[in-house]
Amino acid sequence: MTIKFGPAGLGRVNQAISNLDRFNKFGLKACEIAFTYGVYIKDKKDARKIRDYAKKKGIKLSIHAPYWINLNSKDKSKVEQSKKRILRCCEIGQELGAYVIVFHPGYYAGMDKAETYENIKREILDLQEEIKKNKWDIKLAPETTGKINVFGSIDEISKLVEETGCRFCIDFAHIRARYKQVDYKFIKEKFKDKNWHVHFSGIEYGEKGEKRHIKTQEKDWKRLLDNLPKNKEIVIINESPFSVQDSVVGLNLSN
Repeated sequence: MTIKFGPAGLGRVNQAISNLDRFNKFGLKACEIAFTYGVYIKDKKDARKIRDYAKKKGIKLSIHAPYWINLNSKDKSKVEQSKKRILRCCEIGQELGAYVIVFHPGYYAGMDKAETYENIKREILDLQEEIKKNKWDIKLAPETTGKINVFGSIDEISKLVEETGCRFCIDFAHIRARYKQVDYKFIKEKFKDKNWHVHFSGIEYGEKGEKRHIKTQEKDWKRLLDNLPKNKEIVIINESPFSVQDSVVGLNLSN
């Protein structure tokens, strides 16, 4: 098993290279660029500069797409806007050398779960055709979500992987919030691919699921690392408010 640890967030464009250098000095070999509030890296020259430096330092880049995505809205214009946001991430992600685009697929919107699944599956297949048409070397990675009223259960995401060939993001904090526990055996059975993209942090949750990410406790890191599969290449992105420091803790505990 090989694990690359890294934070969620690269920082501003003018800080990107110095931040990558800092991550590298800590031994971190992954970073997820947070386009959660919009694609803020707009210049392709900047993107290629970041790509080249990350590659030089052996840091694997991924992207988190904007929060404003819903592939199951009853308002078709919102679905189209969501797809445009994902494709914009793919376009700049290609220049950045990012390997996956992580995103929250959508909401049930009063529909039953089977209909929601089929709608989201259809839109992902359509997005993948656009990616193929543009010859972008990047994969979509729908994420397990932390609220029970939001699409993104373990079964739903694993079924999308099986039926569309997309990648995936296993967010263990979200899984804990959604199910009140983490069944590692079940997760390993559902996601058999060699390469895992993982999100992890502490999390505060209630009856409806996720409330907020919090600092990652050492005991939680140990539990995760003890239960990860031993035969996979794994990227772990920490999403706590202290993502760099918490990633270093995870790295040190893995050695």
